[in-house]
Amino acid sequence: MHQVLFKRLGGNEDIPLPSRMSEWAAGFDLHAAVEEPVTLAPGERKLIPTGFAMAMPADLEAQIRPRSGLALKHGITCLNSPGTIDADYRGEVKVLLVNLGQQPFTIERGERIAQMVFQQLPAVAISEADELPDTVRGAGGFGHTGV
Repeated sequence: MHQVLFKRLGGNEDIPLPSRMSEWAAGFDLHAAVEEPVTLAPGERKLIPTGFAMAMPADLEAQIRPRSGLALKHGITCLNSPGTIDADYRGEVKVLLVNLGQQPFTIERGERIAQMVFQQLPAVAISEADELPDTVRGAGGFGHTGV
């Protein structure tokens, strides 16, 4: 099991730390630490604070992902999704939200706005090569496989 440390930032004692909402949930829900309600107009994007910073082992990455309920009901999603938080980042975790819906959406303090999923990173060695091994697919991409 990996140990991830969370530091609640000053003035955010009322904001819950990330937590799973069910026993088998993959993601930890993140809550808005806005000082006052923030309204996103259709098409608008804003960086929303969560009120905490964290430290995790070097072999982990934290991914910020949308909450399906907000996406379905209101068109609220995360840009740059999944967003990556690297293990050496120590600043406040923030979520880049966008309103893809047709109505303004107001984010209240403490509201669940996104989820964070931890992924273990493989050890990878990069090598330069003059030639690459052939595959059936080759260089085909962007719909090449029929999707």
